[in-house]
Amino acid sequence: MSSQPVIRNISDTAAWVAIYRAWESERADAVFRDPFARRLAGARGEEIMQKISAAKKHAWSYVARTYLFDTYVAREVAAGADMVVNLAAGLDTRPYRMQLPSSLQWVDVDLPDLLAYKQDILRAEKPVCKYESVALDLSNASARRELFARLGRRAKRVMTMSEGLLVYLTAEEVCQLGKDLAAQPTFQRWAADLISPGLLKMLQKQIGSPLRDAGAPLKFAPENGPEFFTKCGWKPIEVRSMLHTAAQLKRAPFFLSLFAKFPDSKGTKPSRPWGGGVLLGRAD
Repeated sequence: MSSQPVIRNISDTAAWVAIYRAWESERADAVFRDPFARRLAGARGEEIMQKISAAKKHAWSYVARTYLFDTYVAREVAAGADMVVNLAAGLDTRPYRMQLPSSLQWVDVDLPDLLAYKQDILRAEKPVCKYESVALDLSNASARRELFARLGRRAKRVMTMSEGLLVYLTAEEVCQLGKDLAAQPTFQRWAADLISPGLLKMLQKQIGSPLRDAGAPLKFAPENGPEFFTKCGWKPIEVRSMLHTAAQLKRAPFFLSLFAKFPDSKGTKPSRPWGGGVLLGRAD
C-alpha cells in the first residue's frame, strides 16, 4: 500500500472522510454516532489521514457537515419526503444509523466498485428503511437523467443530497446537474455543501496536491455563493456555515471559534474563507 499514491482516485476520499466520522463517533459526547465508520474507512482511510499532514485539523468541519446533513435529512423526512436520493453516496451509512421510517425509500448512487465495497463491509447489517444502491457514473448525463426520471415516478416528495460532490465539478457541470434534478417535479429539496473562492484557494494549498494527482482537483466555488443555484432551477432555503455549526457543537478550534462570534456571511463574501451547508428548494 505504501508504494501507491496517497489518494489513488476519487473513491479514496470516502475512506478518508469515514475516519472523521469514526473519530467523532468514538467520543463520549459525540453529536452523531456512526458505528460502521471505522470498518468502512479501513486501512486505506487510516493511511490517508497519516500521510496528509493538514487533514487532521479539518476534522471539525467534517463533523459539522455530517451533523448538518443529518439535520436536513431528519427535517425533510419529517416534512413528508418519501425518498432520499444520495448522489455520490460514498461510504455514507445514514440509512443504517439514523432513525428513519421503515417506509422511506433511500437510494445510494455512486461508482460500482465503491458501492460493492460498502455492501461487502455491511453485508451483515440491516438498513432501517427501504434501501437500494444504484451503480452509476454521474458524469454520464443521459444515464443520470434516465435514473432521475425513474426515481421521480416512484415517489411523491424526493430529497436529493450531494454531500462532498460539487467541489469536484465545474460550475457548468454543477448547473447542469441542478437542471437535471429540477426536471423531475417530485424532486422538492436538494442538500449540498459549498465553499467560497477564498476557502478554495486555502484548501488547494493545504490538501489540493494529492487530489490533483488522483485526477480529482478541487474546482467549484462560485463567486456569488448559494445564489449560484438560482440559475439552475433551485433557490436557497437555508444556509449555515460549517464554522458556526461547529462552534455551536463545541467542535471548532479555539482560534476559529472567535470568528464564529461574528454573523455568518452565508457565502456572500467570496474572498473570505467560508464553507457551509445549503438546503435548496425548487425555484419554480
